[in-house]
Amino acid sequence: MKYMFITGDPAMARHAESCGVQRIFADMEILGKAERQGHLDTHKAAHTLDDVARLRDSLSDAELMVRINPLHEGTQGEVDALAQRGVDRLMLPMFFSAEEVARFKQIVAGRMPVTLLAETPASLVRLQTLLPHLESGDQIHFGLNDLSLGMALDFLFEPLAASLLDLPASILSAHDIPFGIGGIARVGQGDLPADYVMGEHVRLRSQHVILSRAFRDGDIDLAAELDKLRDLEARWLAADDEALFANHERLATRVFEIAGRIRRERG
Repeated sequence: MKYMFITGDPAMARHAESCGVQRIFADMEILGKAERQGHLDTHKAAHTLDDVARLRDSLSDAELMVRINPLHEGTQGEVDALAQRGVDRLMLPMFFSAEEVARFKQIVAGRMPVTLLAETPASLVRLQTLLPHLESGDQIHFGLNDLSLGMALDFLFEPLAASLLDLPASILSAHDIPFGIGGIARVGQGDLPADYVMGEHVRLRSQHVILSRAFRDGDIDLAAELDKLRDLEARWLAADDEALFANHERLATRVFEIAGRIRRERG
């Protein structure tokens, strides 16, 4: 499992890299995000080109990925500016069709690999139509926040609980396309245990996950926290299918309990 760490701070990025984080994630997406997620307690930082340049100078081994804005009239300029700053990978959010992906790939023109953030119901349904546009090094990441919003759900892990990612994951694995799913909390924290979530990553053969904001707390031992996640992953990799499916069932039960509680609290 490769871990993605969101930050615009070079010192924090260097520290994360030294602890074993393989991908530093800068986020320049601002178009439409506040309207979609303004009511949620989610990451909304808007990093800048200067932040990206400083991150590039600070890293030695970790890959630098930047999430740009959804496809718009300024995409060419964004991609050109980021290519000039030596980013390793671009992430495209909030797309709906293969035509958008084809246009994005045309703009990138092979200058770096891309990650497509499949976070709309349309992108999930049309996953197979995206595959002809992917090249070596390209990846998919399933974004649970906006996917759940697009489905009018109450809790971001409901698509995972309902097995809605099982078929997409199988399709991508069959085509040897690396993919990741959502984010993960620190071991022992949060409503949904990291143990449950890691088991689902292993069951679905996910290869990437975003570390939650709790991993950026200044007083934690990041290396030790990552070791805990690696221990979870190793345990699930050694588990049989029966144990993995049993974990899926307990995750689903917990997720739908949380979703129900959220609905009740909203009245």
